[in-house]
Amino acid sequence: MVILVYLLVGACAGFTAGLFGVGGGLIIVPILYWVFLQQGYDPQYVMHMALGTSLATIIITSLSSVSAHHKKGAVIWQVVKNLTPGLIIGSLLGAGIADLLPSHVLQLIIGCFAVWVAYRMLKGVSAIVDTTKQLPSTFRQNLAGGVIGIASAIFGIGGGSLTVPYLNRHGIVMQKAVATSAACGFPIAIAGAIGFMWFGSHEMQHIPGAIGYIHLYAFFGISFMSFFTAKIGAKVAHQLSPAMLKKCFALLLTCVGTFFIYKAMMWYLVV
Repeated sequence: MVILVYLLVGACAGFTAGLFGVGGGLIIVPILYWVFLQQGYDPQYVMHMALGTSLATIIITSLSSVSAHHKKGAVIWQVVKNLTPGLIIGSLLGAGIADLLPSHVLQLIIGCFAVWVAYRMLKGVSAIVDTTKQLPSTFRQNLAGGVIGIASAIFGIGGGSLTVPYLNRHGIVMQKAVATSAACGFPIAIAGAIGFMWFGSHEMQHIPGAIGYIHLYAFFGISFMSFFTAKIGAKVAHQLSPAMLKKCFALLLTCVGTFFIYKAMMWYLVV
């Protein structure tokens, strides 16, 4: 029964990855958090395991999503190359930071971040991207990649909620920003997953099928389905207007953010 749940989560996450270039993490994390709690895992580590497993699955979903976007010529590979060093270093650091934070603090941070990004995206939903703007120097793109990598590892996402607005702000149209963001999700996921395996190697030894903070059964179930559905999401993304993509993206972020803020506030009220 649990495997079926993982397959369903993977189907939804893959479609979301292709549609928004977010790696599916914004869907995977809250659902895995709930599923792991139902399985009776220690609440102290459930959030960390949801984040680590989410990043591991993004390795697969990003490959499928990028393949579909690349065929349409939407990925700006030079930007991916410039951001990657920072993304890798930042993701490793982010995994270490997440390991130090208690579950309720992670929930509050992720929730507030998601709502803030939703507001920023929705605020500019009708604005036309200024294509005359230029991306900053390679060094500054590396720094931006570092910030995106740290945040992405802490939030268990492929970085789309930061990379897409960043590229939009520097003159990259929505479809290309989504496609490029999907490609950036791969180095984030690789480095972040390694970090969560390393930092969780002592705490999670008592859970069967877990390597550090990564749950292998969930990883395989979600990855299997998301690989196929990510291609469908990418095709839909190229059929929607940039304004519609932003509206849908903002709605998704608002729902996820509200959920985690509620969970964190409940912890503080009980304490």
